[in-house]
Amino acid sequence: MGAQQGKHEIQTRISYGLIAMVALIGLIVVRYAYVQLVQGRDLTERLQAQVQSDYKMQSPRGAILDRDGRELAVSTMTKSIFIDPNHTADKDQEQIATGLAPLIGLQPDDIRTAIADGGGFVWLKHFLTQDEYEAARAFVSDQELTDCIGFRDEPKRFYPNDVLAANVIGFVGTEDKGLDGIEQACDSLIKGEVTERELFTDQSSRPILESVFQRGAYRGNQCKTIQLTIDSTMQFTVEQELDRAMAENNPAAVTCIVMDPKTGDVLAMASRPSYNPNRFYDYAPETWKNRAVSFIYEPGSTFKSVVAGAALQEKVVTPNQVFVDPGYVMVSGRRIQNWNGASFGTVTFTDVVKQSLNTGFAQVGLRLGAENLMKYAKLFGFGEVTDIGLPGEEAGILFDPEDMRASDIATTAIGQSIAVTPIQLVRAMAAIANDGVVLKPHIVKSIKNADGSTYLENKREEVGRALESATDKTLVGLLEQVVASGGGKKAAVKGYRIAGKTGTAQKIRPDGAGYMEGRYIASFCGFAPVEDPQIVVLVMIDDPGTGNFYGGQIAAPVAQRIFAQLLRHMKVEPSTDPFADMEKTQREKPRPEPKKYEGEIPTGMIVVPDFRGLSIRAAAQKATAAGLQFESEGSGTATLQSIPANTLVEQGTSIHVTFAP
Repeated sequence: MGAQQGKHEIQTRISYGLIAMVALIGLIVVRYAYVQLVQGRDLTERLQAQVQSDYKMQSPRGAILDRDGRELAVSTMTKSIFIDPNHTADKDQEQIATGLAPLIGLQPDDIRTAIADGGGFVWLKHFLTQDEYEAARAFVSDQELTDCIGFRDEPKRFYPNDVLAANVIGFVGTEDKGLDGIEQACDSLIKGEVTERELFTDQSSRPILESVFQRGAYRGNQCKTIQLTIDSTMQFTVEQELDRAMAENNPAAVTCIVMDPKTGDVLAMASRPSYNPNRFYDYAPETWKNRAVSFIYEPGSTFKSVVAGAALQEKVVTPNQVFVDPGYVMVSGRRIQNWNGASFGTVTFTDVVKQSLNTGFAQVGLRLGAENLMKYAKLFGFGEVTDIGLPGEEAGILFDPEDMRASDIATTAIGQSIAVTPIQLVRAMAAIANDGVVLKPHIVKSIKNADGSTYLENKREEVGRALESATDKTLVGLLEQVVASGGGKKAAVKGYRIAGKTGTAQKIRPDGAGYMEGRYIASFCGFAPVEDPQIVVLVMIDDPGTGNFYGGQIAAPVAQRIFAQLLRHMKVEPSTDPFADMEKTQREKPRPEPKKYEGEIPTGMIVVPDFRGLSIRAAAQKATAAGLQFESEGSGTATLQSIPANTLVEQGTSIHVTFAP
């Protein structure tokens, strides 16, 4: 009986226990359902607010390469340090400021200010060096500051060649933003990708749960790679010569562009003064500018190559046409004189080009007229941007033909009263080297996607034809003589045929009211070799401080050194120079002295002088003094005359004299 009663009590207790357990489970289920269905969204938001944080990750910026694939700009991932002021309230803020600042190259006040700013995130310093990072990390760990000080990966831009091509490449500021040059122009293509992730962290901002495996795992570089047309070796050569020109001439600035006239590719583009883009903040903003595209100036006599081409094309002049140079001309009350203020007497148009005579070009400009002058300027690409793909490019300034007075036409013909950029002038000279065809200049060769496929490739692009082929060949011959025996002789390189034009122009006052006394821009622009042009070179020296300001004296020698080195670098074979042995041949074969006339000279008769070896001016003066009618052909010195010397002829007889370089 007792045993049965004990068994019943046990069963009763078990039943009560089961009921209690079922009730508890039911209560848990009800509570769980209430939390999930009623309070779920609110609790999730509270949890996320407490333990979830947004984390931004950025991939490295795309590289910039030269035409041969050599790196000009690359990005590496570096550590940057930040502070969470909201988590410093219970810390020794003074210890943080004084202890951390010297480790990362800051002042304690910098950190005090960051803490005082408040909030949950303040950058302390971008792009720590490895030593700074290691020291700061150890300090944060030792002082148990991981809940208020942290590190993030950021891409840092690095320019391995320092100053090389700085004005072309540009630089990158904070937040991976391109601020000048190619970095700015192609920013949207090469900018690193920002990926936002939501991480679960503990109270010390350390990842927890699956976030442990997410942090730092940013995607690979999905940016594009920019390949320029620049040749690093040629760029280095040019920049060395510009440094030398700065030392020798003490100018305000020097600019040089080297272009392939057959493709429009810019092989080198440099200016001085320049800067190191790794430390761009140490330099004045003025040095950041790319003067090759953003500087406008009066081109002076280099523009005469365009005027000469237009005049030949419109048949208002021929190479052997004779001009009388009085030394100066008055046009609409404005005096236009030659570079040396002297008269060259009777000359041909070839000599007008060779000696860069302002009086002759003023006459040619007036014959062309305003409409033709502006038409050909535009055909050669002046008055509009070249669209080369660099920021800050200027369009230059041309006249409206309807607004031009006679004096405007004359001054434009000598390269004044208009404004151009260096890249425009190089493109125009390249057109002359390219049989009269104008090409669009390029600084970007190609753009590659991250997978290696081609996003963009710039090829030869014809803009139009400025001169007919036959006219262009005649113009090239004139420009070759400028270097062979004219004002550009100091640009000559032994063994190579070079064509070009020098220029010297007064600088305009900043307010545009006239010219600055004694302030000039000296330049030379030309191409080589003449028989198969490979490069066009422009050298522009702004405001030389040595007293010598003529383009033929200071810009041409710089171009000569650049031509000599680049032609060798490109393995261009020496030319067959038609002028190379001229002086030697003349020395080896002295001309025989003509037999003197010894008889009596009848009235009304004269003895023909010997003109050989004389210049056109001297020969013309001698013929006039003797009473002969003078006709000339060619340029240089007299080599042949239609009537032999010491021949007896009537006064007023016409004599034809042939001249050769």
